[in-house]
Amino acid sequence: MAQRTLAVAGASRGGKKFGNAALSSLKAKGYTVYPIHPSAATLEGLQCYRRLSDLPEPVGGLVVVLHPGETEAIVKEAAAAGIPRVWMQTGADSPAAIDFCAANGITVIHGECILMFAEPAEAFHRFHRGINRLFGKLPR
Repeated sequence: MAQRTLAVAGASRGGKKFGNAALSSLKAKGYTVYPIHPSAATLEGLQCYRRLSDLPEPVGGLVVVLHPGETEAIVKEAAAAGIPRVWMQTGADSPAAIDFCAANGITVIHGECILMFAEPAEAFHRFHRGINRLFGKLPR
């Protein structure tokens, strides 16, 4: 979470998906975020980019909030764009995408909610993080 410039793939035009919540929350917490969407011009008041290679500047990481079947394609795109870190939101991870990241030197976190770690975290997310810490389940 030290990366302050992130791309986010998985926000929708309808605005009711977790990708939209992650995008708007990260933006509100002071992150520079770039939504990736194949056809939307804007999401959550931000200009969208069709592909990671279209971004106006390098990003420190990619947040993936897609169906697992789409995650493998976006991590391949991340590798081609030189993005060194990927966060696969709970439910977006796929074994093939995780293996691809490992084989291509991309640091990957998966199976965790990004909002538990984006500071300042809300009370619910701090509590959830504390429980995971207690049981030794925090990502390394």
